[in-house]
Amino acid sequence: MCLLRTILIALSAFVGGVSAAQAASLSCDEAKGHIGEQATVCGLVASPRYLERGSRPTFLNLCKPYPNHVFTALIWGRDRDKFVEKFGPPEKLQGCVCVTGEIRLYRDNRLNRETPEIILTDPKQLETKC
Repeated sequence: MCLLRTILIALSAFVGGVSAAQAASLSCDEAKGHIGEQATVCGLVASPRYLERGSRPTFLNLCKPYPNHVFTALIWGRDRDKFVEKFGPPEKLQGCVCVTGEIRLYRDNRLNRETPEIILTDPKQLETKC
């Protein structure tokens, strides 16, 4: 019975043309209500930035540009080459992207506020089509 139910759910998603990630995707504004959860967040890349010093982070601020951003996808320098290989320099990404992973809350002391983020370690966590 459980197997039949699983097959029916998978079939209905396939027939409807909606993947599980798309069906469960959140907007940038909705992400703050899902801290600690695995989720997919979709939005326009508003202000991408790569810092060549330190741990060489790449920030993909979605929906609104920094410092007014409401969600960030973060790629640390140690993982950057994997993304460059698949997408080119991630700071050159434009348009709508979806990122999947655990939503965390980042405390930005310079702005004196907290912002939801997903840390990307694998290119499979990033889709360039929404």
